[in-house]
Amino acid sequence: MPTRPIREGVNVTRDANATTRRVLLKLSGEAFGGGQLGVAPDVVSTIAQAIAAAAREAEVAIVVGGGNFFRGAELSKNGMERSRADYMGMLGTVMNALALQDFLEQAGTETRVQSAIEMRQVAEPYIPRRAQRHLEKGRVVIFGAGAGLPYFSTDTVAAQRALEVRADEVLVAKNGVDGVYTSDPRVDETATKLDHVTYADALVGGLKVVDSTALSLCMDNGMNMRVFGMEPAENITRAIRGDDIGTSVTV
Repeated sequence: MPTRPIREGVNVTRDANATTRRVLLKLSGEAFGGGQLGVAPDVVSTIAQAIAAAAREAEVAIVVGGGNFFRGAELSKNGMERSRADYMGMLGTVMNALALQDFLEQAGTETRVQSAIEMRQVAEPYIPRRAQRHLEKGRVVIFGAGAGLPYFSTDTVAAQRALEVRADEVLVAKNGVDGVYTSDPRVDETATKLDHVTYADALVGGLKVVDSTALSLCMDNGMNMRVFGMEPAENITRAIRGDDIGTSVTV
């Protein structure tokens, strides 16, 4: 996929004739809580600094999860109506988006939050062309509220947003694992890390990359994906810059 010309941004000085890479970074909600309920400021600050370190070299859009607050599927298993539980999860992603925005701006990176559920006092509505324009100006764009619809995971939203903003690659940051393995390395000592896997093999083999809908969406539209571990924090910086870490997933 071709890169786009950079346009001079408000807080970022770049060569107008240069080209840059555009990525969609998927962050899990659990990472924001540091394993606990709510937001862990030190953890989010570290993530923000890692993103800011690469944001001058690439156009960065971000989809955040909300698992540190609510998980719609889990709430529904405990008796809550699924669509209402999913909407609660979407609101959790907006809280994470606002927290990340705050720490990114403390790190000197201009940001915009766009929400799939309209809440104009805290975020812009999600408009793909406006998001692209922000990226061209050097702003980090954070997408909250998932797809704005129940039954859609934030993995699927990450794939969809990447396609709509014409990203070059989807970056999936994982907790506790540094790529895609043949089986769960936390329970299977014989699990082997894969440097590369195709979407078809991941789907057929049932590999735990992202959910199957997200895999199919990327496969059908030729969107490349990289799955990597969030620790150490500089992995996020390296992935945004395009370093060969984790596992590459392609058609």
